[in-house]
Amino acid sequence: MLQLDRAADESLGSQLQRALRDAIRQGRVANGERLPSSRILARDLGVSRGLVVDCYSQLRCEGFLAARGGSETTVAIGAIDLPAPLRTTRAVGAVRVDFAYGEPDLHRFPMKDWLWSLTEAARTVPISSLGYGDARGVAEARIVLASYLRRVRGSLADPETIIVTTGYSQGINLVLRLLARRGVRYVAVEDPGDDRNVASVRRAGMEPVPIAVDEQGVDVGALAASPASAVIVTPAHQCPTGVALAPTRRHRLVEWAAHGGVIIEDDYDAEFRYDRQPIGSLHGLAPAHVIALGTVSKSLAPFLRLGWMLCPPDLIDELAAEKEASDRAAPGLDQMALAELMRSGRYDRHIRRMSAVYTHRRQRLIESLREHKHNKTSAAKTLGITREGLHKKLRQFGIG
Repeated sequence: MLQLDRAADESLGSQLQRALRDAIRQGRVANGERLPSSRILARDLGVSRGLVVDCYSQLRCEGFLAARGGSETTVAIGAIDLPAPLRTTRAVGAVRVDFAYGEPDLHRFPMKDWLWSLTEAARTVPISSLGYGDARGVAEARIVLASYLRRVRGSLADPETIIVTTGYSQGINLVLRLLARRGVRYVAVEDPGDDRNVASVRRAGMEPVPIAVDEQGVDVGALAASPASAVIVTPAHQCPTGVALAPTRRHRLVEWAAHGGVIIEDDYDAEFRYDRQPIGSLHGLAPAHVIALGTVSKSLAPFLRLGWMLCPPDLIDELAAEKEASDRAAPGLDQMALAELMRSGRYDRHIRRMSAVYTHRRQRLIESLREHKHNKTSAAKTLGITREGLHKKLRQFGIG
């Protein structure tokens, strides 16, 4: 579970602290679980006992570890902040369920943590940073964001080729404007897919080319046969079908891009997956050909208007110029607040909490659909959707 790199610039003590924090945050060690003694862990890792003692002491001060029964060290109760079971209430009158996508549970926005991160950012920001700054975004924020995306999304994020945007909408419009200026005429879009992408392609003066999506994701063969030289895809969690792009198609898509195509990856809700482990970013396979767009609109809230682009090295300067022409740069204090939220572990904690909440709700929905599947007319009426819409939901959740 713990691996130390003696060739790294980071000290062994810092590596050990970070590895233990990550293990606790990710739930790989449980609340109250006993850790090896400092002597045993030092022997297993081939480091001095003093280094382990210092590590344990630091993490006890931070609240991750606790001392019990003399020299025994355990994971502190509450270090992994899991949500309490949801309390459900029976609605009065007709029950309607909103299946609209694109917005998280705003009632659970971590306002206390966000205010803390804003305060920390304001307290530590250098006066010299209050000018217009780099159009790509605050350097420190891009460093933290790159680290997070490498760890969580498996991307090859480089702070130098990241642009912080005001949400996905700005990012896709900047990319499409650049492609249009470079002479691209046709941009492929998933069918079914997000109609807003179709509108954005047309506003940029190009023609959208619909490419069918099946149970393996977008049809790469149909894409290769089309006139499109760029494609907008949601490979980790296709919108709206929910399928993941099959491994063979991921590689075929990368091969297509290697012959002159551009992949625009919409990584819109990357942190959330309920039927399998989250699928890694396509950017990790081909960073030279993929422009990956992400946002906190699904993880935190859309009103923050914070997103990012991972850009191929040969496009970063032009995209940064597009960003500067658009609005100079995203709000600096908000960027630094997001960096504080990620660096402190509070962002990861919120993601874990909401994953549990959404998983619970999904399971309740599946149970309800299974209970009413034999009376589809009544179930559709209860859910406030058509029979056809109910059939789609049943198939999506694997219910006959």
